[in-house]
Amino acid sequence: MQMSETKLHDTEISPEAPIARGTVTRRGFLKASGLLMGVLGTSSAFLSLAPSRAWALELAVLSDSQGKALMAFSQTLYPHATLDDAAYALVVKALDNSAADKATLKMLDEGVRTLDLLTGGSFLGANAQTRLAAARAMEGTPFFGACRGTTVNNLYNNPIAFAHFGYQGSAWEHGGYKHRGFDDLIWLPNPPESASPAKD
Repeated sequence: MQMSETKLHDTEISPEAPIARGTVTRRGFLKASGLLMGVLGTSSAFLSLAPSRAWALELAVLSDSQGKALMAFSQTLYPHATLDDAAYALVVKALDNSAADKATLKMLDEGVRTLDLLTGGSFLGANAQTRLAAARAMEGTPFFGACRGTTVNNLYNNPIAFAHFGYQGSAWEHGGYKHRGFDDLIWLPNPPESASPAKD
């Protein structure tokens, strides 16, 4: 299987080596409301495509604590133990963009505060089971719906997730899937010979 040539700048996460490189500038760092930072795991499928293991993502509206809580919430909704935090950070960036609307910002802020209340004071500090119980208690609320929809639309539609799950991305601009592993089923065992049609 040939992995598509995906570069880190195709996402909104910039390398943090140094932090002023990429989209995170010193001026932007000072102007940003919040900042999410992390390091790609040594086993990350995306590591070979990234210029640095460290990453940083500016938040224009949300605070650090809100961003971290929303990232933890998206991880609770759609957990993948080996998927890098950088993929979930892109969900937070999408929520941050929507938070430019004051009503949405108020909804997200109240949602995070409610999560903290449901987990005894700190959603971030709670264990996985407590977080899951809090998430279930929020089902049906506008906050839950917004976070769930944003997670679905952003978590699985970025180069980090593509590299992690082995998806090659769009193929039409590369001539289609015929020569790009259309029959690669690396997530399934090979079928027995008897499953194939008899040869004439």
